[in-house]
Amino acid sequence: MVSITDNGALVVPYLTMAERAPAPGDLALVQRFLNTVDLEEERDEFGTTDGFSAWLREAKLLGEGESASEEERGRAVAVREALRGLTLANNGGPLYPVDVATLNRAAAEHTLRLRFLAPRTARLESEHSGAESALARILSLVFTAMVDGSWARLKACRRHSCRWAFYDHSKNRSSSWCSMAVCGNRTKAETYRRRRHKVSTG
Repeated sequence: MVSITDNGALVVPYLTMAERAPAPGDLALVQRFLNTVDLEEERDEFGTTDGFSAWLREAKLLGEGESASEEERGRAVAVREALRGLTLANNGGPLYPVDVATLNRAAAEHTLRLRFLAPRTARLESEHSGAESALARILSLVFTAMVDGSWARLKACRRHSCRWAFYDHSKNRSSSWCSMAVCGNRTKAETYRRRRHKVSTG
């Protein structure tokens, strides 16, 4: 059982972070894209062009032997963080105009166009190739998720030092943290300590 001591310390006798089910369908790729950076551990798979290229190849968004440029890596990071801003807004956070502007600029640069694939299937595609096409694919999946309504359930954890992207499978869409056992309880413990400090110094 998780508890908080009198001095505000979090006591977790045995803590196992349950894995949340990933986002459904192709939206899971967008979730993976967002989670290429771990803020708490200070790890970023897009920290170098080699790392960015490797991730794209692993995700089947870039062919073997292909690689991304430093400029493409920089654009991908900008789009990733703008999308994180939107997922934080999905979780009750503010929507910053700069994030919307970044995504609109990226969509315009990639000249996304509609392509019909079957009688009931269509998607947005880019005229570019390589890493540029990969980024366009991410943007098109976000658009599709917004249309089908699943995007609203992709959220960034409210904990400022986490911001991990998770899919809210709850019936009433009420989840706030990537893990109630970890970020939820840490946030509650910090709030408790702040209140205790305010009372003791007030």
